[in-house]
Amino acid sequence: MEGVLVIIFGLCIGSFLNVAILRLPKNESITLPASHCPTCLHPLKWYHNIPLFSWLFLRGKCAFCKSAISRQYPFVELGTAMLYGLSYIRLESVTQALLIGSVFALLLALSIIDLRYKAVPDTLSMPGLLLAFCVGNPLVSFQNGLLFMGAFTLLRFLLSALLKKEVMGEADIIIAGIIGAILGIKLGFAAIYIAAVIALIAFVIVRKRGYELAFIPFLALGLLFTWLFNTPILHVMEFIYE
Repeated sequence: MEGVLVIIFGLCIGSFLNVAILRLPKNESITLPASHCPTCLHPLKWYHNIPLFSWLFLRGKCAFCKSAISRQYPFVELGTAMLYGLSYIRLESVTQALLIGSVFALLLALSIIDLRYKAVPDTLSMPGLLLAFCVGNPLVSFQNGLLFMGAFTLLRFLLSALLKKEVMGEADIIIAGIIGAILGIKLGFAAIYIAAVIALIAFVIVRKRGYELAFIPFLALGLLFTWLFNTPILHVMEFIYE
């Protein structure tokens, strides 16, 4: 029952994040106006806002103008619910699952915004960082988070000076702090390495002139993968060092 409640909570958070994803990059309020169809602007009824189920019941179309509803809505809601569910299975603690599940949910929203707009709102990244500082021992998490933020800031300064252009955004530094706070030093570096490898593969596949590859989705994937499989990754690291 606890796990089911955590998943339902994740669905609700996913519904809220859909609003944030669409409105925050446009500097619009996330509360006003109330939920409405982006095509016909007709206000939605409460039963049109039930996470995931309303989209399925309406068959992906507006109840009023019948225009298609973006698949982003069920994707984000279901993805967020799965992140909370995985957190509960991994930790078996409602409090910790809600805490770290919220961090992953915010990273999901930030990844979509970064892919779409190449801009990341502090109103989502900063709460994610503050929540990450509360994972495990807050003092240790805070220390590791600041260490990774400092390292990324130095890396940004050096690479920008060498290449004579900005190569890393401030949001990347905040995400690095989240990684350090949640994973610690060893696993944090492993997560960043995994993120870099995935990003390199994606860059080779895209290989589009002038295309700016969003890095936050890869940092988020590296964090999630390392957090889920931390024990095998630690064994691999120990084997390499030996």
